[in-house]
Amino acid sequence: MKSLSSRKQLLIAESDINRSRLLDEMADLTASASALTDRAKSFRWIGSAAALLWAGVAAFRRHKSVPATPGFSWRNILFKATGLASTFYLASRPWNRNGNHQKL
Repeated sequence: MKSLSSRKQLLIAESDINRSRLLDEMADLTASASALTDRAKSFRWIGSAAALLWAGVAAFRRHKSVPATPGFSWRNILFKATGLASTFYLASRPWNRNGNHQKL
């Protein structure tokens, strides 16, 4: 009987250690997820700024004269698509009470 009691105590102690390790791992996972979320938010800001810059360049290029021989240009299509995407992006952002876009 004594051996069963001591075995039970060892299993309880092992269970407590495993529970403590699990809580530590969950805390580490939560911290990692938070850091990843913060990093993703910074990349979203950079991507948004790059899209707006690209759209500004595209808008500037629209005012230049058209070449005498019109041709197919992937660059022009990319400029137009980026300008359209930035327009939709800005239109879809939520507004705050002051009439400005909310920071995401």
